[in-house]
Amino acid sequence: MLTGTNPNSKTRKPKTKTVFIDRDGTLIEEVNFLSRVDDLRFFSFTDESVRLLKENGFLIIVVTNQSGIGRKIFTEAAMHEIHEKIQNDLTVKLDGFYFCPHLPTDGCTCRKPNLGMIEKACADFDVDLENSWMIGDKILDVELGLKANIKTALVLTGYGAGDLEKLEKKPDVVAENLLEAVKTIVSQI
Repeated sequence: MLTGTNPNSKTRKPKTKTVFIDRDGTLIEEVNFLSRVDDLRFFSFTDESVRLLKENGFLIIVVTNQSGIGRKIFTEAAMHEIHEKIQNDLTVKLDGFYFCPHLPTDGCTCRKPNLGMIEKACADFDVDLENSWMIGDKILDVELGLKANIKTALVLTGYGAGDLEKLEKKPDVVAENLLEAVKTIVSQI
């Protein structure tokens, strides 16, 4: 059975502005191929950043390339354990985690900067792309936001400082870290 929202219905639920966030180097500290919960490190500003987005009505969806699964460095179960730990340790919960387990050479449609993860999130949530953002620390994150036609923010944590100069098209916001990016985003509401 197909379900959907009737666009002519007076009870139609409004779409929700969303922030898509890269995981490693943006939401949490960069650990090359994070594979164990014991190696998970939050930035000191992560919890406040997530709380501020929620207080301002944003859905928060993590989109992350996890080729360590395809490389057999860690299992999908280990990645889910890390995501559960992130959810349990934050005072405000994230709305979703979307990941690509494929290698860069696999030619999949989900690996950033391809749109697969954002398209799946839009199928699962009523996302208002016109008022949404992509925040990350890599060129791939900015390129994903540009392909999705949403606003982009590059943080200088993780790989951000090194990738800034390599960008062909600059993001809407360049910020020291996730909290500074979030403060800029919510100030524009």
